[in-house]
Amino acid sequence: MRRRRATAIAALLALGAALAVVAGAYATTERAAAPTAQTGSDAALVKCGKTRTIGFMAPVTGPAASIGIQQVHWAQYYVSTYNKTHTKTKMKLQTEDTQLGAPTGTAEALKGAQALAGSPNVLGVVGPAGSNEIVGVTKSLMDGGLAWVSGSSTRTSLTTDGTRTGYMFRTVPPDAIQGPTAANYIIKKLKYTRVYIIDDQETYSTGLADEVQSRLKAAGVTVGRDGVSQQQSDFSSLIAKIARDTQLVYIPWQLTPKGIAFGNQMKAAGKGSIKLMGADGLFDSSFAAVGSHVYDTNFPLNPKSKIIAGFKKGHGGDGEYFGAPTYAATQVVATAIDRACSKNGTATRASVRAAIRSTKIPAAQSLIGVAIRFNRNGDLSTAKKFGLYKSNGTVFVPIPG
Repeated sequence: MRRRRATAIAALLALGAALAVVAGAYATTERAAAPTAQTGSDAALVKCGKTRTIGFMAPVTGPAASIGIQQVHWAQYYVSTYNKTHTKTKMKLQTEDTQLGAPTGTAEALKGAQALAGSPNVLGVVGPAGSNEIVGVTKSLMDGGLAWVSGSSTRTSLTTDGTRTGYMFRTVPPDAIQGPTAANYIIKKLKYTRVYIIDDQETYSTGLADEVQSRLKAAGVTVGRDGVSQQQSDFSSLIAKIARDTQLVYIPWQLTPKGIAFGNQMKAAGKGSIKLMGADGLFDSSFAAVGSHVYDTNFPLNPKSKIIAGFKKGHGGDGEYFGAPTYAATQVVATAIDRACSKNGTATRASVRAAIRSTKIPAAQSLIGVAIRFNRNGDLSTAKKFGLYKSNGTVFVPIPG
């Protein structure tokens, strides 16, 4: 099997890459810190050739496929656009399905990371999608010397705990920004004083729930808190705990089908008048279709971007906005590979990491509305906000202001 061969190669290549532990807060200096050493596959020269390979990890199938396929489409859109405009070089994706949210999802993500680490032509990685997946694949990717750029993982500590410095980057702001965005809207705009928060017991969800809960309580809001497994589908006992005078239920979950089921079961229990708010993991039109009482937050984008207009034209008018930052992530990795290969037609994974760290993509070429540069932690040094949305009963519509 391809993955078994790739895993065997990985065992030969992964002689270890030294990890630089760089602590610091989210928005510190404007350049990402470099790892301290290069060994094994980290420094192995790769002949770039005409076609360069980008590793790509996304939930192509499984419970999160509705948002995973958006990431697939946006990554493919970047590659197809690049290939149309470049005659001397081409890009291709080596895709690994992580099956985020499935009972075997963590194992699948790990196998995918090992396959990419063991594939000698892969110089950099786009993804993974989920924060919990990143925790699980960090060692495999770093042992292989691979940098990765995620277009959706938002847990703040992924970049601030020093574990992945110089290897992990992302094209979305962290929950240190998303959490306050949601909390401030609940407090200052909706002016609600009774909120119930339910996490899905995974890394991304618990971190975001904690952030929002802390801010709501500090503002004097009465907050109930619970958690539920991603594998659960019957939420009746959980819904029974939610008081009828609750004004909003906040569910920062990753799996859209679960969010839909919860919203519909709330209505069936006679609690459909209670407002419902998700986070970026639920930003999908199928969740918006639960009703006009549904709110959400999502990544910052430039609504006037010609890139988005071109994508929509080729996808029936659907912007598939959750996946859009994955275009930016693919753009970062592809640009870094080209820069690393430009000197003599060869590159190392270490040189690609260095090129990613020094990324400077101007706002005019960026669909996220700001220039793409990374601070020392691997976070965007330019994006400082999340967007707020409300359902019109069919799709999410931006909330002005």
